[in-house]
Amino acid sequence: MNRTLYTLLFHLGLPLVALRLFLRARKAPAYAKRIRERFAFGLPPLRQGGIWVHAVSVGESIAAAPMVRALLAAYPEQVITLTCMTPTGSERIQAMFANEPRVQHCYLPYDLPWAAGRFLDRVKPRLGIIMETELWPNHIHQCARRGIAVLLANARLSERSARGYARFAGLTRPMLAEMNGIAVQTEAEAQRFRDLGARPECVTVTGSIKFDLRVDPHLPEQARQLREQWQADGRPVWIAASTHAGEDESVLAAHRQLLASHPQALLILVPRHPERFDSVYQLCEQQGFATVRRSSGQPVTAQTSVLLGDTMGELLFLYALADCAFVGGSLVPNGGHNLLEPAALGKPVLSGPHLFNFLEIAAMLRTAGALLEVSDSAALARAVGELFEQPQTARRMAGAGQQVMQANQGALQRLLGMIARLMG
Repeated sequence: MNRTLYTLLFHLGLPLVALRLFLRARKAPAYAKRIRERFAFGLPPLRQGGIWVHAVSVGESIAAAPMVRALLAAYPEQVITLTCMTPTGSERIQAMFANEPRVQHCYLPYDLPWAAGRFLDRVKPRLGIIMETELWPNHIHQCARRGIAVLLANARLSERSARGYARFAGLTRPMLAEMNGIAVQTEAEAQRFRDLGARPECVTVTGSIKFDLRVDPHLPEQARQLREQWQADGRPVWIAASTHAGEDESVLAAHRQLLASHPQALLILVPRHPERFDSVYQLCEQQGFATVRRSSGQPVTAQTSVLLGDTMGELLFLYALADCAFVGGSLVPNGGHNLLEPAALGKPVLSGPHLFNFLEIAAMLRTAGALLEVSDSAALARAVGELFEQPQTARRMAGAGQQVMQANQGALQRLLGMIARLMG
């Protein structure tokens, strides 16, 4: 497949795109809004020039935030255009940069040449930065036509994804050859990009900027005060964060088993996607757990068994409330989520076996003794229970995780160096 055929198929598939938006809007009504932006029409007022940063959804937006703040400091005369593809990503971006007038935001249009060209002509960025591996052939080609340098930042490429891209070499190879910089997390990923057609001189191993996460120093104290308000200083508290469909049942089964030996245990359950908040709350109620929704503002009492984290932008705070953390998307074959957020907060980290999106980071934490992997709900309950009963083990895991974080920092500065060279 080449780019011409890809573009033709994209146009032919637009009715399916519309159907997908309709189906998503039934669960998350925000998908029915701002549709014209997805075709580069009805864009908000946007200043021209500066740097365009694309972060597809919430996770990438959070990962991009330290870089965006560093760019604002390094280029005080430049505007940052921050794009995403999802309503939750949009909400997070607007919340993070609500008080920063030099950050402007809209959806990134679909990867159609006329939509991509219209967006770029409207914004006219000096540089485009794409977070992780959100590769769009037409957007990249339209940047190349206009002389706009494109950098893939914090790039990751699993062996499985590389095989998928290799099947469409006629599309992938020219696209990667048009990129001006690829900042990858590991040497293995660098070689995969080279094998797929990236110019070797454009590929640089910078490490993961996720290690450069800075935690608000007031966060642990704020969490301690809230637990005190709940009269939960002595309660064992654990969090299951970024859970996916099919995973909540396993987490609740583990919590039920845990309550048999630790009847005061409190679970903070945080579904990954906001459209699932209501259904997960109903699941907790149906299974007989006394559940409080974080969004309700109701206090957690001694009778509360589950706190449902159904707010946006509070995940780090919810991690800070817990004694240990299970990171979801890993008991189901989703590839896992960011293991470094709880590690940065000094929490013992647990996950399921499906970590193909974070193999290198998981290996570092596992080798250091900072990560426990479990295969099912029974193993999860046993692992959490042991951490409650063995505080010295929990402290050792927490310390090991923070050491891994500190030893691997510096990726952001290396990435900023690449950006400086491309900015000229």
